[in-house]
Amino acid sequence: MNGNYRTEYYLSRKSELLERFNNTSQDWKSILAHQYGDENADVILNDACLAYEKLLPIIPYIGGDGNHMIEHLITSAECLAFYKGMKANGKSAEEAGKILYDAILLRGQIPEPPIPPSRMLSEEELIERRKRRAQDSQERKYSGDWVYEFVQGDGEAFDYGYDFSECGAQKFYNSQGAGEFLHFYCFLDYPISRTGGYGLERTVTLAEGYSKCDHRFKKGRKRELEWPPPFREGKDK
Repeated sequence: MNGNYRTEYYLSRKSELLERFNNTSQDWKSILAHQYGDENADVILNDACLAYEKLLPIIPYIGGDGNHMIEHLITSAECLAFYKGMKANGKSAEEAGKILYDAILLRGQIPEPPIPPSRMLSEEELIERRKRRAQDSQERKYSGDWVYEFVQGDGEAFDYGYDFSECGAQKFYNSQGAGEFLHFYCFLDYPISRTGGYGLERTVTLAEGYSKCDHRFKKGRKRELEWPPPFREGKDK
């Protein structure tokens, strides 16, 4: 894919993406202010915004709006920018991860608007879409993309799952020398799945050096990992 087109995809949406970043940063601000004070919170978020602007031209192109994983890639760039803002002010990867973790849980307390009936899919339709997207990822059209397989649920332990053999966020973070933050970013999958009502179980990750990330989801499952992450104590997931 032409590199100029990759750059244009994000830069042509710069105003929109910066507005989105600023809106997202409001979820971080109250937690930052409580932890470090209002003035320090403003400095960190300003530095994070500047870092995000610098990242926009170098976010990998993975197909733009035609790839549903674009949402995950943009979110990973936002979190990376936040980490850069924290690091510029002497904060650690763990501190950045905890702020993001708490912000997701706080945001999850706000009810999401209901999906219009015309856009709702049946469980069978959702499964078919997940299978199709997983199959599409196997084509490896874009080097910075995710590659994964769909795993059919067993009806008891989990409803459905994915085995990721390549992670777009991992590739992007490693290219930016942010491997130390990757573990904490990956751990955010737990509060995200919790707020969505699907309990996540995962035994291995690419970030830990394994050959895959094995995500298993079960609706309504409450048994999940919480902060602090097990790897923080040197334990296996």
